Amino acid sequence: MSERDYKREYQLFHSKKEQKIRRAQRNAARRALIVDGRVRKGDGQDVHHKDNNTANNSKSNLAVLSKSKNRSIK
Repeated sequence: MSERDYKREYQLFHSKKEQKIRRAQRNAARRALIVDGRVRKGDGQDVHHKDNNTANNSKSNLAVLSKSKNRSIK
């Protein structure tokens, strides 16, 4: 199996304006839960958007899940 080309992956996907905005929205959601004391750095938790809309950072739409549980949701 070939290794991932992270530089190329960034150039083709992660550097796009839309993806930067979505990443900023996810980061804002995590910062909001850090302020609330629900998560902290290095705790192994992910912030889950219940409606899968990263633009909706209302408190009722955010949940805290383990990384493995959140990333297994399809």
